[in-house]
Amino acid sequence: MRELGTGIGWRPEIADAVEGLAGVDWVEVVAENLCAGHVPDSLLRLRERGVTVVPHGVSLGLGGADRPDAGRLAELAAKATALGAPLVTEHIAFVRAGGPLTASPALEAGHLLPVPRTWDALDVLCENVRIAQDALPVPLALENIAALFSWPGEELTEGRFLAELVERTGVRLLIDVANLHTNHVNRGEDPAKALAELPVEAIAYVHVAGGVERDGVWHDSHAHPVPPAVLDILSDLASRATLPGVLLERDDDFPPAQDLAAELAAIRATVRGAAARGTATRGTAAIRPAAPVAGAGGPAVALVGAGAAAGPGAPAGRGPAPRVAGAAAGRAVDDAPAPRVAGAGRPVAGAVPEGVRQRVGIAQAALLSALVAGTPAPEGFDRARLRVQSRALAAKRAGIVAKVAPELPEILGAGYRPAFLAYAGSRPLRGGHRRDALDFAEHLLIAGQPADPVARLRLTTWWRERAGARPPGRTGRLVRAARAALAGRRAA
Repeated sequence: MRELGTGIGWRPEIADAVEGLAGVDWVEVVAENLCAGHVPDSLLRLRERGVTVVPHGVSLGLGGADRPDAGRLAELAAKATALGAPLVTEHIAFVRAGGPLTASPALEAGHLLPVPRTWDALDVLCENVRIAQDALPVPLALENIAALFSWPGEELTEGRFLAELVERTGVRLLIDVANLHTNHVNRGEDPAKALAELPVEAIAYVHVAGGVERDGVWHDSHAHPVPPAVLDILSDLASRATLPGVLLERDDDFPPAQDLAAELAAIRATVRGAAARGTATRGTAAIRPAAPVAGAGGPAVALVGAGAAAGPGAPAGRGPAPRVAGAAAGRAVDDAPAPRVAGAGRPVAGAVPEGVRQRVGIAQAALLSALVAGTPAPEGFDRARLRVQSRALAAKRAGIVAKVAPELPEILGAGYRPAFLAYAGSRPLRGGHRRDALDFAEHLLIAGQPADPVARLRLTTWWRERAGARPPGRTGRLVRAARAALAGRRAA
């Protein structure tokens, strides 16, 4: 795997700071924030200096029940080409559910949600990954995500789930150590165990980020300094394997450039120190039984260490990913599913049956509906945690809408956030966040809000300037709301 070095997430808000930071070898950019034909000047200048740029996708939803959208894959491929990227990255997550596969309303999460660690979900994920690999011009790496809740009836640990994914597809891994910490706090999962089960030779690079704990729940905010606990997990990982790259993520509440530089320095020092401690033992891999997981179908096997040849009894294919004829240059992939470890569950099939996709899709649609549409929580979930997740999704929507339509919080003042959260509680995201802003404004106007007639008139004007043509029923309701607003202003 190509050596990347130490990097930072490029965001428009800190573009100048990133260009001025010493020792930045590479940057990562959110793919959905780019147009292939209009690369920001800051990124072009960084590329001219020899800084590698990696696109990081958030919307493919490879863990979803549907096959990946060909249009989204083509866009990601074009951005990778435009940036001259050595690889692209995405997430092990689902971001939408419902639709024709489940004969239910299509729903968007607007957020990365965890995939159930079951054999069915793994089968679907692996096929989706192979579809993506075939469509992309460079290798693909996938990131483990943070979660506020667990799925009931999971059959694999996180480490084993990732190991199976790599074994079957040859995909690389983007290990987010902050997400391992999040899952430790929120789900009681042991980061050290997850690292011990990982095929560390498949790591493309590592994410490091900060978060915050509120009421016993860790929120992976990317808006706070990196805590010592996250650096401890990074140290553990760096002592087990040579890391091709490590990247600092920061998405909000951006600090001064000197604070970013200090965090990068702490990351470099952590990796150097851990690598020195791990040199004596790295390369002496050993096979030991992993902790059994209920329903996993047989004894698990874990690989400890990095890159050593498998000894007797080792799982097939657990070494470096095999190369395949026809794969993109330099890509380590396996187009055919790798054999399952003996005794570790049902045999690996070829194409995933539609019935399996439907089962996964129905479960994901029921969960997402509970989170964004106010329907009852599916059986077996921690309802309190789902409420926390639901509030977090609504708050994230409110924040994004405030950025794409800053006039709304300006018009509504302190009433913006509570009004939006009330609106979002039973109205799923549809058609993107700009559409969401218009729907929210329409919702308020139909309800005769805001109460202040001047603010209501300003909101009516804002909506009319942006909404365009609408279906007759909705237009009629809005006209009535606008007339009521004007009448109220005259009466005042």
